[in-house]
Amino acid sequence: MLQIEIFLEDVALITRTSQPKDGKPARTFHQQIAYAHFGDKFPVKMMLSINDGEPPYNAGKYWVDASSYTVNNFGGLELKRFGLRIKPIELDL
Repeated sequence: MLQIEIFLEDVALITRTSQPKDGKPARTFHQQIAYAHFGDKFPVKMMLSINDGEPPYNAGKYWVDASSYTVNNFGGLELKRFGLRIKPIELDL
C-alpha cells in the first residue's frame, strides 16, 4: 500500500484561487503538503487536495484509502485526480 506522511510543520492549508476564464467564476483550491513513500531512500513531496470546509490532516503516517484508486479508460490503475482519501496507519504497540 502507498504510505503518505504529514509532518507537524505541514499541518496547514494552502489556498489557491484560479483566475476566471470565459466568464466563469474563480475557483478556490485547498491543498496540504505531504510526502509519499515509494520505497526509495527519501519520500517524495506531494500536494493533497482538501475539500472546502475540511480541516488539514494531522501530522502522522497514512495509507491511501482504496476508494482513491480507479481504473482508467485504458484499463490501467491510477489514483483519482480529485478526492484522494487517506486514513491513519494504526500502529500495533
